[in-house]
Amino acid sequence: MPVLPTEFSGGLGEAIRDWKSLVRPMEGELSESVLLVKRIILPDNSTNSLGLDTASLQDPWSQAGKYALGWVYFCIILVVVSVILRFYHLWTDKIRTALYKEEAELASKTSSPDTDYEMANLDTNNTVAKLFPRPRELPQRPKAQSSVSSVGPINNCIAFIRWLFYRPLPSIVWKKRTFSFPSIGIIFIMSCTLIFVSLYCFVPQPLYYQTMRLGSPPLAIRAGMIAVAMMPWIIAMSMKANLVSMITGIGHERLNVLHRWGGYLCLFLSLVHTIPFYVQPLWDQGGLQVFQSYFENDLPVYTTGVASLVPLIWLCVASLPVVRKSLYEVFVALHVPVAIIYLAMLFWHCNNYLTSWNYLFATLAIWLLSYMTRLFKLNWTNPWQMSWLIGDEASITLLAEDAIKVTIPTQRRWRPGQYIYLRMPGISVFGNHPFTIASLCSGDFPSEYGEQYRDMTLVFKPFRGFTKKVKDTAIRRGPLSTYRAFIDGPYGGMERRIEAFDNVVLIAGGSGITAIVSQLLELVKRMRDGKAVTKNVHVVWAVKRLESMEWFKEELRICREYSPPDSVQCQFFVTAAKRHPAHTNSLPARPVSGVFGEKLNEFAQGIASKRTSAYIRNEAAGDAEKERELRRENEDGITALTAAHLRPPEPAHRRQKPSLELQIPTSQQAPAFDFGFPSTPNMVQKNIMRFAFGVSGVKKKEGWSTEYGRPDIPFILRESAHDFGKRTCVFVCGPPTMRTDVAKTVAGLQRDVWSDPHKDEIFLHTENYAI
Repeated sequence: MPVLPTEFSGGLGEAIRDWKSLVRPMEGELSESVLLVKRIILPDNSTNSLGLDTASLQDPWSQAGKYALGWVYFCIILVVVSVILRFYHLWTDKIRTALYKEEAELASKTSSPDTDYEMANLDTNNTVAKLFPRPRELPQRPKAQSSVSSVGPINNCIAFIRWLFYRPLPSIVWKKRTFSFPSIGIIFIMSCTLIFVSLYCFVPQPLYYQTMRLGSPPLAIRAGMIAVAMMPWIIAMSMKANLVSMITGIGHERLNVLHRWGGYLCLFLSLVHTIPFYVQPLWDQGGLQVFQSYFENDLPVYTTGVASLVPLIWLCVASLPVVRKSLYEVFVALHVPVAIIYLAMLFWHCNNYLTSWNYLFATLAIWLLSYMTRLFKLNWTNPWQMSWLIGDEASITLLAEDAIKVTIPTQRRWRPGQYIYLRMPGISVFGNHPFTIASLCSGDFPSEYGEQYRDMTLVFKPFRGFTKKVKDTAIRRGPLSTYRAFIDGPYGGMERRIEAFDNVVLIAGGSGITAIVSQLLELVKRMRDGKAVTKNVHVVWAVKRLESMEWFKEELRICREYSPPDSVQCQFFVTAAKRHPAHTNSLPARPVSGVFGEKLNEFAQGIASKRTSAYIRNEAAGDAEKERELRRENEDGITALTAAHLRPPEPAHRRQKPSLELQIPTSQQAPAFDFGFPSTPNMVQKNIMRFAFGVSGVKKKEGWSTEYGRPDIPFILRESAHDFGKRTCVFVCGPPTMRTDVAKTVAGLQRDVWSDPHKDEIFLHTENYAI
């Protein structure tokens, strides 16, 4: 236990005499040269006061580490529950998929021409068996559902939990700003956590001692230990590659919500840890002088507390949605450095008391391990790939409705619905933005760069920041420019097997279709190959203008032509008819900050060219004719990549008005098709269609339709629910209002699970519109 030096003890003689008059009679004389300033380790001294002995028995300092362990056990329980649910769903999905494959294989083996003439529904069914007896008995139809893959009580319990927690809180709109709240499930988890730490801090007694000379307030010690124990979990849930995501299957973008609220809770506990040290001296007679002496002398336990609290307050305030959206670039640039400063201050402040450093070292280990794991997620850290240190080559395409398409031939692999962080030094050296991958990583869609490459496609609408720089740079540099792309990822994605659901409903709003289209392509591919249980797919896409459908016209054509008959139904909703505001065609000014980025991009391009040239020479092995052929193929590949760049679309008021039909270019391999609607109508035709057809709009027999106006999502889901099978997946990616409507409706549909024995599950998966 640290004690005051002899020189300092003489200056507090008067305070000691006042203290002796207030406490109980002492068993022995307390030497004035020894004064307990902070209870770090209680000494074995027979001259201690009765108050100090009582304090050591009620709440021993040596056992204060149990409060940190309590928090660890609480988190482990949450993780175990999440892991159990994950593996239960994975197990049931795998069993259903395996049963379907077995059924399909048996059906293909037992089908023969003679069974086509056997009509089992006629009264003469038995005569066929008598006239044409079979040598063996016909195999029975395999079970469509296994008792292992569907447990009624568990399904009802999960449905009841979803009925409670799927419901989102309504958003608040104030001055054109929308304030969204986390889901009820997140609020429930954080409420339980707040109740747990509050009871764990305030219920044990005592909260304070009679005097500060007996030691630090026990309330402050409890809160401080729990706050320190939270650090490994807060850091783990903030990292892109972390152990919690690997175990639970929950992507870091979803754990990031718990990361932010965990930071707010850590700030709350830090304040509970700090305030008693200011309150106690006010109650204690002469305690204020003792408290001031802690800052005047070399006592880092107190002086470093403020240094630790300041960066924590900045992190919590800067992570508020209002502040983060307004200063996103500043937040991204300073968030990690300030967090490092906060962790360093905690090391200094805790001073290895009790088990504090154990948790801080665990935090540091998790942090470093996550960064090391991320090295395998980067496309420029693999020395056995052509993108090593220089990234992949990318091209930029300007699409209709002011959209941007970035195509990156890469050797990376990804799953449908995943996203990456993209950095393009030729556009922004420090910009690192998340984008959902819209293309499918499959051998059916090879890249022109070679068999080992796949074209990673990113489609987005530019707003401000990095996305606006991409658009401005593409217009300024023209269509024949390529850029170096540094990829971090992929991350996220849907952990459930979407092909294990009987019915799938995909709902998208605007550019949210990027998270839907890859899932749709993968599902259609599996349905074509007989590897999906899915019988019906319903797609709902709400766009502002018809031209937006050109973004994925080829993907939609593939889905329509190669999906099983009557299995895919698509509804397109055109929500606006306003024309674009007039704007000039002047090129954006070249920013001075982009000069360094362009030089860096040119440097990387030069390395890539030299590396490709050396690779060609090695492949040619001295054969001049083969080397010329390889170089000619390389030039053709580059030309094919950059040819995708289109000219910027003209403003709406300058477009030609006579031809309003949406033209879809056809390929030699596939015939032309439309999206289920005739030529684009004008305003008069729209009014006539609304009057004549009502909500249904124009619909074709194949199930592909277009409708004008906003989709009534609750009505569509409730009508589709009548045809839902045993298991249904609802996948939505769109603006907050769309996600709210879908979540409310799916929460209400959970009643069908426990009321209808033919329905086992209605699962909801939502994707963030901003990614």
